Amino acid sequence: MHVCVLGAGIVGLATAWQLERRGHQVTVIDRAAPGAGASGGNGAQLSYSYVQPLADPSIWKQLPKLLFSTTSPLKLRPQLDPLQWRWGMAFLAACNAETSRDTTARLLALAASSRTEFEAMQADIAPDCDFSATGKLVLYASAASLEGALAQVELQRTLGSEQRIVTPDECIAIEPALASYRGQMAGAVYTPSECAADCLKVCAGLMRALQARGVRFLLGTDVHGFARNGHQIAAVNTSQGDIEADAFVMALGSASHKLGRALGAYLPVYPLKGYSITVDVDPAPGAAPTVSVTDSARKVVFARIGSRLRVAGMAELVGHDASIPATRIETLAAATRAVFPQASRLEELHPWTGMRPATPKGLPIIGRLESAPSNMLFNTGHGALGFTLAFGSALKIGQALQAA
Repeated sequence: MHVCVLGAGIVGLATAWQLERRGHQVTVIDRAAPGAGASGGNGAQLSYSYVQPLADPSIWKQLPKLLFSTTSPLKLRPQLDPLQWRWGMAFLAACNAETSRDTTARLLALAASSRTEFEAMQADIAPDCDFSATGKLVLYASAASLEGALAQVELQRTLGSEQRIVTPDECIAIEPALASYRGQMAGAVYTPSECAADCLKVCAGLMRALQARGVRFLLGTDVHGFARNGHQIAAVNTSQGDIEADAFVMALGSASHKLGRALGAYLPVYPLKGYSITVDVDPAPGAAPTVSVTDSARKVVFARIGSRLRVAGMAELVGHDASIPATRIETLAAATRAVFPQASRLEELHPWTGMRPATPKGLPIIGRLESAPSNMLFNTGHGALGFTLAFGSALKIGQALQAA
């Protein structure tokens, strides 16, 4: 078939790679360059074994801080936006133990297949993407918070994840760059199998390889709507004219809601705004981390990508505001100085913000929807796990088209 993929972020490009491998003719459309949206400056962690959803019972205790604190890493600012209110109510409804457990199980299964498909992609095109498989530490500042993590670790263990609780001394043995932070740690969850990579470089490598194999890219192209033929889509209306295809895949991240609505489908996808900085590291041994680290109290992740350190965090439901407040970037710089004081001089921060496309439960929307035309498939709503889940969700799209 000729399949038109809307979106050239990591999810859209992984989908295009999967479909091209299956023998389909593929066209990719995006208004910007590959990875220019939520993919380019993301946290760089491939978190296949630690996927705790944001919708968790602990959110209820945090609500006052979410609504009123100016320094909270999680922030909710109500807008005059019906989608935000509808999304927010569904999110709060999902903040219960049963839903969180179900979401965790489904995310882990999808992440496992995504790891396998990512490895297949690496073997296929060998992208230069600063890939590492050095594991991940999730740090906890208090004994109480570490005790709270035990339930999630046990749940993930029953679902196949291999991780363990480690002491502060064990943390430093695993990652010597944490030595000066010892007094701030009660312990950590250590997952040896976790990975990291530069998602933007993966996107660039995928585009080059796919172009060489005949995939057509229409970049700098806006999607305006769709031409119908009965219960099917005949073409997508773009700024470069109508593009006909046999099937379409919507992988437009937080922009998916508006176009989904034009097709009669409600997509509960809302932007979860995040920030990052990317800094050059001191090459001296033990100065900068080589293991990925998540500071659970700060909601900040640190991932080594080659000679650079990606520091990412925050989760804001503030609409589609793409501004980058200096205070948020300074928060990330301050976290870097606190946790890894020798890692970098922080001379060039390369600030970034991205709109992660989140669903209330944290589960992506993959495949067909009854309310939409049957030749439109959706691959959106991956939240902060887009890089981790992209290749697994692409596999599901390929399987769904094959079964048609």
